[in-house]
Amino acid sequence: MDNREQILETALALFYTRGYDAVGVQEIAEKSGVTKPTLYYYFKSKYGLLEQLLESRGGSFLEQYHQACAYMGDLKNTLCSAAGVLMRFAQREPEFYRLFMALYHSARENESYRAVRPLAICLQQETEQIFLSASDLLGNMRGRQRQFSLGFMGLVFYEILMKFEVESEERIRVEQEEIDSLVHQFMHGIYS
Repeated sequence: MDNREQILETALALFYTRGYDAVGVQEIAEKSGVTKPTLYYYFKSKYGLLEQLLESRGGSFLEQYHQACAYMGDLKNTLCSAAGVLMRFAQREPEFYRLFMALYHSARENESYRAVRPLAICLQQETEQIFLSASDLLGNMRGRQRQFSLGFMGLVFYEILMKFEVESEERIRVEQEEIDSLVHQFMHGIYS
């Protein structure tokens, strides 16, 4: 692993375990086995490091989510695909997922919130696009795409959070039947 990757990995571990605000640049550099000037060479600042961490880990995830949200005429399958990507990402990258959630729920004036906001907005827009695409087939969705997308994401995110709380292992298990059941529950609500 090169210095840049080592710094990113160390920062993720520290931010995840102690929080972004509680970790200093000196500590990241020391635990990464590099000097502060080396860290600043790659990232310019702690905020720059956080932005790069979110971009490097979030970029490929966003691409997968974008593909999963491509609506092809079957709302249930599209939502199952989207929920599956979210849940399997949390399964593969539990530290990053939990850090993302913590940062997104931080104070709005905090720089960590400003760093994570673009990733959260992209997720919201991709999800909203599903309901926008399906609105011609389902009249009760017209004008309510944002409401439905927020409800869907909230349900999936909360399911993941509860899985982390209930399951004894650090990594959660994700079963297709679980995804199908979650989407079925959500769709029952939007069709009523």
